[in-house]
Amino acid sequence: MSSNGLAGIMKLALVVGSLQLGSITLAHADTTILNVSYDPTRELYKEFNAAFAEKWRADTGEAVTIQTSHGGSGKQARSVIDGLGADVVTLALEADIDAIAKESGKIPADWKSRFENNSSPYTSTIVFLVRKGNPKGIKDWGDLVREDVQVITPNPKTSGGARWNFLAAWAWARAANNGDDAKAQEYVTQLFKHVPVLDTGARGATTTFVQRGLGDVLLAWENEAYLSLEELGPDNFDIVTPSISIKAEPPVALVDGNVDSKGTRKVAEAYLAYLYSDVGQKIAAKHYYRPFKPEFADPKDIERFSELKLVTIDDFGGWKEAQPKFFGDGGIFDQIYRPGQ
Repeated sequence: MSSNGLAGIMKLALVVGSLQLGSITLAHADTTILNVSYDPTRELYKEFNAAFAEKWRADTGEAVTIQTSHGGSGKQARSVIDGLGADVVTLALEADIDAIAKESGKIPADWKSRFENNSSPYTSTIVFLVRKGNPKGIKDWGDLVREDVQVITPNPKTSGGARWNFLAAWAWARAANNGDDAKAQEYVTQLFKHVPVLDTGARGATTTFVQRGLGDVLLAWENEAYLSLEELGPDNFDIVTPSISIKAEPPVALVDGNVDSKGTRKVAEAYLAYLYSDVGQKIAAKHYYRPFKPEFADPKDIERFSELKLVTIDDFGGWKEAQPKFFGDGGIFDQIYRPGQ
């Protein structure tokens, strides 16, 4: 064989080797996706992300890194609209994802139909967290407008949890006044006169109540209230379950416009689907969320949830009606809330 022929064979071998090396590198490429979520899901997604990364590597041989961003749900939605590159959003309420769909065009209008249970793999509700022994004797919503009671809740303009708080309070007042919405508005107006500070998100409100010691009662996500007991000890706080609350349905959605530009659609879809798996449902219940499929959860985790009467967002005409009516610019919240009064 001539020297030129040998050189050609060696060159070809190097090219083939490079292609094989390239394919191996590609198979084990480290993909990164971003989950933009709301405040009280930090602990849930810390454990879930690790479980999903392990599952993805076992199924595909590929490594995946899941970054998370947390904050008030409305504020997070605004960040995605303004360009934050979320692959998925796991926010506090439907209206925030609708806003992303409408204002950015990166999520299709029918996003709710993509996953089971209107794309809500877990639900929660709103309860009261009070100081140990319940020194103010708070039992139900009516006690929150007494002169000696201060209430801590985040701002409904920026926090999804706060909007659930607001509607839960309204539902109780409406029921207590034979369906009279005018009476309900009077009650909620009084309620916010007992709120000394509005944090932007649920976690900030928890910090205000738990660490800064402000207020007599925190209107809290059920999971956030249990987490406070777990982290700070049952000797410091009690949970009070009101007679009526609301079924809070935090939804999830794929951000199509971002995953298609980043090439992460496959892993992002699998990530959201895994929330509905036996592993995802068990982790949700462990972190005090009510799983869509409780049969997958540890029965001891399910036993912790109190039974209570729950209204739903449908009782307010759905988010498309409730969002502008109560929380839009010039809506009821803007009409009733006067800081410092």
